[in-house]
Amino acid sequence: MTNADVSARPEGEMSAGRGEPLVVITDVEKHYGDFHALKNINLTVNRGEVVVVIGPSGSGKSTLCRTINRLETITEGTITIDGKELPKEGKALAQLRADVGMVFQSFNLFSHLTILENVTLGPIKVKGKKKAAADEQAKALLDRVGVAHQVSKLPGQLSGGQQQRVAIARALAMEPKVMLFDEPTSALDPEMINEVLDVMVGLAKDGMTMVVVTHEMGFARKAADRVVFMADGQIVEEATPEEFFTNPKSDRAKDFLSKLITH
Repeated sequence: MTNADVSARPEGEMSAGRGEPLVVITDVEKHYGDFHALKNINLTVNRGEVVVVIGPSGSGKSTLCRTINRLETITEGTITIDGKELPKEGKALAQLRADVGMVFQSFNLFSHLTILENVTLGPIKVKGKKKAAADEQAKALLDRVGVAHQVSKLPGQLSGGQQQRVAIARALAMEPKVMLFDEPTSALDPEMINEVLDVMVGLAKDGMTMVVVTHEMGFARKAADRVVFMADGQIVEEATPEEFFTNPKSDRAKDFLSKLITH
């Protein structure tokens, strides 16, 4: 099945999946020296919601995504996850990060560990799960993302698309409350992109709370509850995919969409 085959989420299913605020970003600013990377960011992601963040290169999308689990520190403002403000450092930060799955554009798998070991490492080391239980869970997740037959291989023996699907399984193994995806398909060959997007669409349909930074507009149309458009470090507009792609309000969004190559 390709991404094109996956139908859009029905309106009723979308609204039924929505819950109370899970990630709340309030008045967030981010400076790198003199460079103002994020400007007055206010965004709420509700439980079960899929928010897709798009915009031109350098607009602050990835920086915003990385602030949600404090891979990037913020200069001002607050970020809370499930009612708890992000701690500065230490054990409390590690515990909160365990609730936030992260999938990067480079797969970041441990090259010397098997696929199974990559997925079980976090649950065993961080959550204290017994090896047998972690193995069972990992195999089920690897089956879910379509790479169950690769459990004994090393990451270097897999294609890029397979490695990224393993990275998704690894994040899911921590049973996160929210999943962050930072341009998860941008390092992949075109034929591998759909196999990763299909897994993400499946997660969206299952009600996983997701924040996705991507250039894949087809995914935004099909899986997003809300599209957030950024430019120059600011959120310029937010809308449903239908509203955004058919009737963008801002000149920046209109200009951005006019430059997209549609196939």
